[in-house]
Amino acid sequence: MSYRSLLVALDATPANPVRVSIAIALAREFEAHLIGLAPSATVELQALQAAAAMDDYVSGACATLLAQARALAQNFHQRCGAAELPSFEALADQTPAAQSLARHAQCADLLIMSQPDPSLPDHRQHAATLEQVLLRCVRPVLLIPYTHREPLRTRRVLLAWDGSRESVRAMTDALPLLRRADNVWLMHWRRDAEGEAPAERLACQRQWLALQGVDAIVREEVTALPIGDALLNAASDTGADLIVMGAYGHARWAERLFGGVSRKLLESMTVPVLMSH
Repeated sequence: MSYRSLLVALDATPANPVRVSIAIALAREFEAHLIGLAPSATVELQALQAAAAMDDYVSGACATLLAQARALAQNFHQRCGAAELPSFEALADQTPAAQSLARHAQCADLLIMSQPDPSLPDHRQHAATLEQVLLRCVRPVLLIPYTHREPLRTRRVLLAWDGSRESVRAMTDALPLLRRADNVWLMHWRRDAEGEAPAERLACQRQWLALQGVDAIVREEVTALPIGDALLNAASDTGADLIVMGAYGHARWAERLFGGVSRKLLESMTVPVLMSH
């Protein structure tokens, strides 16, 4: 298993240049085709189209957004050309961002996005878009912290395992990166020190990883902390470059029901996180 096609989200945020640099580096490392996608439409503008009195405003705003998306796509195309990537393409799409990214990700092995920056005025919209992508996307999503300015390193990887379908799928989706890591920690947290530890299941999971060419260190801990906090502490203690975990949630956008651990990582990630739903 390898990544043969990568999709990177393009936008006008300050995190975009670093995200594109990471995508280009990954495409070169895996000899993968790289797609840059710049969605232009927003849910708000689509809703306004229902009002006839707003037609002129909406048409003008949509044209401006499309022009911005095309400029982002052109800049991406130029960067890929300058990097001498052998295979790449740039797309500008008028579909709303979440729908566009989830749909185009079907034709990629990995989607690369950024953690929303809470200091930006449209932070809530970006956060909602990201949650929708995570819940809709059939591919893994690599999230880069908005503060991240360095190249992506994957020498030390922390696998958060709880036996769920999502955590196992994330582990499988991350195999191309895990095989390149120097150290991999397979970690599980539980609340009750007297409760039954899933030692046998962890051993089976470690064996599966070994058969895939990944030598993992198993750690099982009891914690009174929220699991999201325990996970972040473990990432700091191990010096992890990357966290791999399942994304949990429900497809009812209006209620914003998203798993507590997933939401904690989305809000407080300190290193890149690969999530699969």
